[in-house]
Amino acid sequence: MNTLALGPQWLDPDYLIETFGLLGVLAIVFAESGLLIGFFLPGDSLLFTTGLLVTTDVIKQDLWVVCVAVAVAAIAGDQVGYLFGRKVGPSLFRRPDSKLFKQENVEKAHEFFEKHGPKSLILARFVPIVRTFTPIIAGVSRMNYRSFIIFNIIGGVLWGTGVTLLGSALGKVDFVHQHIELMLIAIVLLSIIPIVIEFLRARGKAKKEAAAEPDPQGPAAGAPSQGPRGRHAKR
Repeated sequence: MNTLALGPQWLDPDYLIETFGLLGVLAIVFAESGLLIGFFLPGDSLLFTTGLLVTTDVIKQDLWVVCVAVAVAAIAGDQVGYLFGRKVGPSLFRRPDSKLFKQENVEKAHEFFEKHGPKSLILARFVPIVRTFTPIIAGVSRMNYRSFIIFNIIGGVLWGTGVTLLGSALGKVDFVHQHIELMLIAIVLLSIIPIVIEFLRARGKAKKEAAAEPDPQGPAAGAPSQGPRGRHAKR
């Protein structure tokens, strides 16, 4: 099966699966779920393609085995991310930018975690980039460990098995099977939509805050009145 590469070849799900097999898929899911270097990896499209290739017998494993393995890898990745966050702590917010690390990604994940609380561990699974940093932020915030495990397991199962099963189910549809490249593009676009919405929301909020700020060119705050009473006060 030849799919349309959605970027560099080493980020193309079909290429990754054909080259590294199921173990490669699990390694990528683990890395994207909680390692700082994994935020750029193609999690959603990779899982979708994995489910599809299981259905078409390209991957010689039972679907339930693949789903369980993917869920375990996702849960383990978040676990490592949480422990890393607890160890690093607030120093993560002071780390300088580099080619693989951007402070804005940490800040976005922190805002997401603060807004949604523990359930962010479930919601973030379906938002690229944010899903990588959210368990780390949970560790930095020292979220209750028992609560983290519960939400981590729920999120890992819903995302890991859900997207894989979706790929498997749609892979049985002739149109989907004949237009794999279009489906991969659709999956990527669906993954990007939450980021675009969040970007537009943040941009609108920034504009409102800018409009609400006092005009720096206006009269200085607390300046004495120069009205008639001020000029004749001593009379």
